[in-house]
Amino acid sequence: MFFNTIGGIPAHPLLIHAAVVFIPLLIVGAIVYALWPRVRGKIGWAVIVLAIIGPLSALFAKLSGQDLRQHLIDGGLTGPTLTKINQHMSYGTNTLWWTIALGVVTLVVIGYVWRAKPAGGTESMAVRAVGGVVTVALGVVAGYYVFKTGDTGAHIVWTGV
Repeated sequence: MFFNTIGGIPAHPLLIHAAVVFIPLLIVGAIVYALWPRVRGKIGWAVIVLAIIGPLSALFAKLSGQDLRQHLIDGGLTGPTLTKINQHMSYGTNTLWWTIALGVVTLVVIGYVWRAKPAGGTESMAVRAVGGVVTVALGVVAGYYVFKTGDTGAHIVWTGV
């Protein structure tokens, strides 16, 4: 129950804000890095940090959400509201996995680009295209799940849970 409360307030509503900020920043940073070689030198380190912080923020949001769900169940929550929370939790789990995948692919793309530079070359056009397509695809899917997770969570909160 480490992620249950922060200063007496449920941790989940506080921790989700990190995910809401860092995951979209990771999505944008990863896509820009993969598709726009000119800016890579300026944003490389920031994207590396986001590739680590984005998945961690998703993990902390998920863990705190699990604790909050269990707290609500222990308090007697059942029925349609619990079903909605379970759906929200399912979206959150998908957000975590897709964000991890995006973070890993982003680090691989950055590592490949940096490895090609000391050899005096640039990455091959095929590798660049594949890296760009995979990064964009993962970014779109991660973005979808961030949206769905947030949307279902907001509907639960604003309908009176």
